[in-house]
Amino acid sequence: MVKNKAIILDRDGTLIEDKNYAYKIEDFEILDGVIEGLKLLQNNFLFFIVTNQSGIGRGYYSIQDFQNFNNHLINILKKQEIEILKTYFCPHLKEAECECRKPKTKFIADIIKEFKIDIKESWMIGDHPSDIQFGINAGCRTIFLTTGHGDRHLEELKSLRIKPTLICDNFLGAAKEIMKFI
Repeated sequence: MVKNKAIILDRDGTLIEDKNYAYKIEDFEILDGVIEGLKLLQNNFLFFIVTNQSGIGRGYYSIQDFQNFNNHLINILKKQEIEILKTYFCPHLKEAECECRKPKTKFIADIIKEFKIDIKESWMIGDHPSDIQFGINAGCRTIFLTTGHGDRHLEELKSLRIKPTLICDNFLGAAKEIMKFI
């Protein structure tokens, strides 16, 4: 049986500018290099977004607000002929200790099952230590981006002894590094 490879993407700070609970379309800003990086990767990988959205749990915005904002991103990528197969999001607060909040691996298990993914040949890209721990917990390779909140979390990553496969300054650089593994 053929298994697919995936790029599992955090959203805020990885694909788009993280503007503290981004949910308003007027605040939408895709990060430099994301379109080019996704285009570089798209012939070899399936794309998924997995994002913690505690702003919903905090009452800052609704699930509908999240979906409208996320659909805006998906449509912009679609116009560039880039397909995100599915977005998974956790609306809960960290304190809820739910099963879907990164670094717990419920959503990666769902992706593996639904899309027949070879997780060992897949990558998680994010700008928070929890993104990297999420990928490590699931058994895939990881890239920590210093975009978004990444530069602020670099020391935390080290103090927690979380070791990503790679650390990159931007999305396009990350995509080029991934291509070296193909």
